[in-house]
Amino acid sequence: MADAEATRSRAAALFPALFVLLWSTGFIAAKYGLPYAPPFAFLFYRFALVAALMVVVSLATGARWPGTVKEYRDLALVALCVHGLYLGGVFVSLDSGMAAGTSAMLVGLQPILTVVLAWIWMSEPVVPRQWTGLVLGLAGVYCVVRHKIDFAGNLAGLLPSAVALVAISVGTLYQKRHCAHVDLRSGSAVQFTVCALVFAPLAFLLESRPVQWVPPFLFALGWSVIVLSVGAISLLYWLLRHGAAANVARLFYLVPPVTALEAWLLFGETLDALALIGMALITAGVALARRPVPR
Repeated sequence: MADAEATRSRAAALFPALFVLLWSTGFIAAKYGLPYAPPFAFLFYRFALVAALMVVVSLATGARWPGTVKEYRDLALVALCVHGLYLGGVFVSLDSGMAAGTSAMLVGLQPILTVVLAWIWMSEPVVPRQWTGLVLGLAGVYCVVRHKIDFAGNLAGLLPSAVALVAISVGTLYQKRHCAHVDLRSGSAVQFTVCALVFAPLAFLLESRPVQWVPPFLFALGWSVIVLSVGAISLLYWLLRHGAAANVARLFYLVPPVTALEAWLLFGETLDALALIGMALITAGVALARRPVPR
């Protein structure tokens, strides 16, 4: 029994690193898929497939479904923030021509915004060392993506990225406060069903460009469904249940540098010395921003 508990503890210790690795591939999947599908259509098919998959999983494993209207309401609100507005904002920004680094920089502000909101909304304590770490991490994010940042005349992409930033910050806090008791399997089924219903009219009424069902798009869609919407989102909710919101938020600082490394490996994008320094700053900032352990 003790050995099994130790094994579970070691596995859980790896979850933050696994979450960062999986979440960072979101920009890569978008880069592969968006040339072959408009953003709302891409997301509609992603949400619909995940919803169908999670309904089957929930029924097959006997998951407990929400029992009150309030639980369904809370799940729907989180879905619209964490999935709908966040992913919708990022995908629309990238599709409008905004550089991935610009969007990553904006979403990279999420840890600071989440810590501030958790401090105000949930009374989570934030010590000076954490503030120092958050600011240091933000400086590191800038170093990593600074050469891709260009706000000149690109408000069409800037606004959706800003919406995505606020949505993911508010959504993660609302999930921790109001949906921590909901079964992850049935909760995901409800959330992705809500998003599919919302994005269906957006995809079929507002977008005219057809989806090209070519291998790169199918790969990007499959990766988005299995790895991102099932794997990464489940890890995010698990981490929110087992740690402070500030501790989970700091993980998002690691996403831009990991994404930069993936882009270097997959697409040959260059990493200069300042970008490498920025990655070191982010690592130090994440360490400083950890929630103090009670004595």
